[in-house]
Amino acid sequence: VTHSIPACIGSMTINGKQLENESPVSIFAVNKCYETVQDGTFFDGSGFAALVREGYKVRSDVNITLEFRTTVAHGVLLGVSSAKVDAIGLEIVHGKVLFHVNNGAGRITTSYEPRGTNSLCDGKWHKLQAHKSKHHISLIIDGNLVHADNPHIQSTSADTNNPIYVGGYPADVKQNCLTSKSSFRGCLRNLVLTKGQHTELFDFSRAFDLRGVFPHSCPGAEH
Repeated sequence: VTHSIPACIGSMTINGKQLENESPVSIFAVNKCYETVQDGTFFDGSGFAALVREGYKVRSDVNITLEFRTTVAHGVLLGVSSAKVDAIGLEIVHGKVLFHVNNGAGRITTSYEPRGTNSLCDGKWHKLQAHKSKHHISLIIDGNLVHADNPHIQSTSADTNNPIYVGGYPADVKQNCLTSKSSFRGCLRNLVLTKGQHTELFDFSRAFDLRGVFPHSCPGAEH
């Protein structure tokens, strides 16, 4: 077994003596348990999850779906980059969701801003779908579609070769399609990336690097 158990453990006794777990000698990637929990992965606003160590190749097309909930108006959702300029990025900036794509000829952005008093930072679950097909990009939030015109129609492939960073990224990592350095605070679930006929559901407990991220446990309400 190479992965920690996604669970809460309490009232542990050894040889009849109850362990004091409020003040451990050392602690790593262990958070408090919540009385009410939901399916999802909790990001505490300090770190990120890194997936696909060998690098994810976006190339001509990708469809990203996920659900998020947050009470914060800024935060990185997802980024995949390269050593050059090719990259994709999803982020929340001033309460708007931005989807950036650079196929090598320049960054194109499509932006979703909720209308009226509706907010994406209301602590409720929101569905996101970001789609790149060659030079076309679109974003669907809670069923509302936005897309961007791309003048660089000859440039169709985002030749990325770096890991997928979710919820943030390390300070020494370059992200060409993210403007924010703020780590996401809130919960994410059902992250799926589809390329053609290949669909992959990502389990955050299998990330090769997790900092400030707690898989499979999402507090029912922010405290």
